[in-house]
Amino acid sequence: MPHIMDRLTAELGLLYGGDYNPEQWDPSVWREDARLMREAGVNLVTVGVFSWARYEPEPGVRDFAWLDEVLDVLQAHGIAVDLATPTASPPPWLGIDHPETLPVDRDGVRLVAGSRNQFAPSSRVYREAALAITCDLAARYARHPAVRMWHVGNEYGQVDFGDEAAREFRAWLHDRYGSIDALNEAWGTAFWSQRYRDFEDVLPPRRAPYLVNPTQALDFRRFTSDELLACYREQHAALREAGVTAPITTNFMGFFPGADYWRWADAVDVVADDQYPDHADPRSPADAALVQDLMRGLGGGAPWLLLEQAAGATSWREHNLPKSPERMRLDSLQAVARGADGVCFFQWRASTAGAERFHSAMLPHAGPDTAVHRGVRRLGTDLARLHPVIGSRVAARTALLFDWESWWAAEEPGRITERLRTLDQVRAYYRPLWDRGVAVDVVRPGAALDAYDVVVVPQTYLLDDDAATSLRAAAEGGACVVVGPMTGVADRNAHVLPGRFPVRLADVLGVSGEEWVALPDGGVPVTGALVTGTPGKGSAHTHAELLRADDAEVLSRFADGHLAGAPAVTRRDVPGGGAAWYVGAVLDEPLLAAVLDDALTRAGVPAAVPGAVGLDDVEAVVRGDVVFLLNRGGETARVAVPGTWTDLLTGDDVIDVVDLPPHDAAVLHPAQPRNQGTGDDEVH
Repeated sequence: MPHIMDRLTAELGLLYGGDYNPEQWDPSVWREDARLMREAGVNLVTVGVFSWARYEPEPGVRDFAWLDEVLDVLQAHGIAVDLATPTASPPPWLGIDHPETLPVDRDGVRLVAGSRNQFAPSSRVYREAALAITCDLAARYARHPAVRMWHVGNEYGQVDFGDEAAREFRAWLHDRYGSIDALNEAWGTAFWSQRYRDFEDVLPPRRAPYLVNPTQALDFRRFTSDELLACYREQHAALREAGVTAPITTNFMGFFPGADYWRWADAVDVVADDQYPDHADPRSPADAALVQDLMRGLGGGAPWLLLEQAAGATSWREHNLPKSPERMRLDSLQAVARGADGVCFFQWRASTAGAERFHSAMLPHAGPDTAVHRGVRRLGTDLARLHPVIGSRVAARTALLFDWESWWAAEEPGRITERLRTLDQVRAYYRPLWDRGVAVDVVRPGAALDAYDVVVVPQTYLLDDDAATSLRAAAEGGACVVVGPMTGVADRNAHVLPGRFPVRLADVLGVSGEEWVALPDGGVPVTGALVTGTPGKGSAHTHAELLRADDAEVLSRFADGHLAGAPAVTRRDVPGGGAAWYVGAVLDEPLLAAVLDDALTRAGVPAAVPGAVGLDDVEAVVRGDVVFLLNRGGETARVAVPGTWTDLLTGDDVIDVVDLPPHDAAVLHPAQPRNQGTGDDEVH
């Protein structure tokens, strides 16, 4: 099925570039920038993200002449433009003339201009002003030949607790519940005498004397995500009404807690993401891979765009270590391997003023004769050679479930332990799969799972009937389903489900629980068939559950304390050929990896590139018929890749084995048809 990006990538190849802010520079610099961009292989730049004050220096006054010149310069150099609506950062005069456009925090403090994102999403004045500047941009540039994509807003995430937000929140609640009685039932307002007499009495969860109603807080998160999405949709619709036919998107931020991207995904023409992993963290390559698999999942498997990353150091962490050009290259190739059809940066030229003056850029303060810029040029050359991957997809037989609403609900105050964090669990379950080179799709609860042989559910706190039915059908259809702790605890109103947990999955898992237990510092030992290594014990920490194995085999038990002898990990053979594991605790890394190995082995799911298994520093991914091998280690790595290949990065022929130098990569494309054998060394 054709994708809206196909025409653009067919013409330009993999997209390469970054944010470009020409308003920060004298016009004499623009042509030099365009020349250097072209020499570096840049073919797409995002323009105008923070240009509202330049476009509209005074209310109703427009200045687009400078943008006309910028677009002409870029077009003359063959560089396409992703033109942004500048609505993420209104000019100071808007907040001064209309204070109601400024957001109010939980404590009732109205924020002021002087940074960015100083807008209240529910403000009618803000929305009208944002729509007006969007319409004027669209009227002028909808058919400009340089403009090949549109970028609405920027990193949507502003939260507002002000009076206009309260008004819109009440309207949202009325649409959701229909009556105040239904709201009171959903929110459980019988507790603490919170019952409301009318929707007009309801407020956002502002600062209160003690804990706020968790369902009120959950609904406000839902509302905030929807309100931001409404801002995006208004501008998207205005662009289309003006005749824009190019792809329209906005930039996501990975596992960002402020927006439910499952609800946003069908509103963007192509999923785009900003990624700034902490390269000082040795786990960051795995965590970045997880985000990239999420982006691919949000788009239903279609190609996505890495719209921002850092060329070197960021400037907003406490201590910003530099990113080497080699690491930048590997991170970029990792994104392409996992489905990206474009790699871009913030930003092209380093800013000399402003809050991000020390943030790295493709063109540093010191100019083009620098290690960073040489790395940028090398990457541009690399990406230009990767035409065979454009538009192709990653095939995965393993699914990992993730749900924003469950994440929100699970981390409201008043829970068993604040140390149990959903995203930590998701990463913990993903990392062993990444270590083993297993391709993973991130999917939402309730999605069809019939394409997967292994389904991993790290922690889905809210589990409705549709999601439970989907998991049951997967297990009964032959899949291996691994379920982690605190799954299926509550319904969509965040009400704890009565009965032995996990209520909606107890039958398929063959277990029932009676108590959630916060574990003491140091954890507790776990023994059993899945424990590996010396002295023969694993451990659980942070959180555990008192379980009864009703119709399941006990694989590991707690060996001490309150839970001594109780099941920690169980497995049930499910009629229909599948199996279901329940992990009743936060396990140490080796023990959790052993559980996942058990499921992968039983399901017959291999590594994408079996020859890379056991090479700790080598990441191997197959996209379409192209094999990506990334060596993040300091030693040469030899990888078995049966067959005859061409390394797209070098043009070299590769037969059966490839030696990867330290901090280097190979991207292998079949040189000729290969025998489709069934041996363990076959590349899948």
